Amino acid sequence: MTALETTSGALAAFDVVRDWLLGGLTPVAPVDVPLDDALGVIAAEPAPAVHASPSRDEAAVDGWALVSRDLIGASSFAPAVPSTPPVWVEVGDAMPDGCDCVVDAQGVDAQGPLVQVLTEAIPGQGVRRAGEDIAVGQLPATPGRRISAFDILCARRGDLTCLPVRRPRVRLIDLDSAGDARFTADVAAARARAAGAEVARVSCKRDAASIASSILKDTADLIVVVGGTGAGRSDETAAAIAQAGERFAHGIALQPGRTAAFGRVGKIPVIALPGQPDQALAVWLTLVEPILLVLAGARPRDPVSMPLARKISSGIGVTEIVLLKQTDRAWTPLSVGALSPAQLVLADAWCLIPAMSEGHAAGTPVAGFSLHEEP
Repeated sequence: MTALETTSGALAAFDVVRDWLLGGLTPVAPVDVPLDDALGVIAAEPAPAVHASPSRDEAAVDGWALVSRDLIGASSFAPAVPSTPPVWVEVGDAMPDGCDCVVDAQGVDAQGPLVQVLTEAIPGQGVRRAGEDIAVGQLPATPGRRISAFDILCARRGDLTCLPVRRPRVRLIDLDSAGDARFTADVAAARARAAGAEVARVSCKRDAASIASSILKDTADLIVVVGGTGAGRSDETAAAIAQAGERFAHGIALQPGRTAAFGRVGKIPVIALPGQPDQALAVWLTLVEPILLVLAGARPRDPVSMPLARKISSGIGVTEIVLLKQTDRAWTPLSVGALSPAQLVLADAWCLIPAMSEGHAAGTPVAGFSLHEEP
């Protein structure tokens, strides 16, 4: 037992817990996933394309392949007669040698003894150039960024079937419970998957031996236990962390979220969330999601800085989470140290008030992190 634990009457400072959890943490190894499963996952460093797509100039429209220099000044009043006969091409066909443009059927009169072109064209008109979709050496996705539908389209055009990603494995231990605690586990699982993690959700009895056994059961990159963190007679999660590995703190100076517990099994972080949704969400936003970002090798999230529409008052000694709503290019604080369901629906973002701050005056720029976008 350490001096940080709630049984000794002390709470671990938020900054101390955060630094301990993130210290030494590194991204997980990349794995290849099929393109159909890659959407929304964080891209690892992919191999650069070794073939261009398309591999040669090809028609982007149906029409006549021509030489653009033969068509200078061409119009319906002064048709041009091309130096070489035009070739009919359709979308995806290779461009004939020497041809550098495609004119649609209405721009060419091929009914008489001589083919006449009734319009000008510029080089590349109606043509998709070699390498226009993917150039040699280009990456099909940006490392550290969430894979988008456009990344997948680019990969498909490059004839790829898989992309390397970093997908942290999260084991979510749901203690036998119902009501709010079960809902809390549902939210945690959903947000972990939205962050690109692979979630293995298991149920467990509430006694310390069962929880410790479940913590040690399978491999994972992050272990999250939901429930059993309070001071009730059946709350044994903190003791289970100590049995399974190293317990760093039970109790954190974060409002809401103060009964959470933290530890490690080897190098694997273990976080015990309170069963109450508001307490758990505060810990999830401020500590679990930063861990997932590091494990996934993701780029840090950029907050949006705007002035406060009115002041925020906070007590000394406890880090408090504040819900923010955007109004007229400013942040309006909705609550301090509380995450009620009704306010969560209204809020656009959140921020933290450090433990040594009494808050911020109206007009102070505050960095807000999006609440409803994917982490």
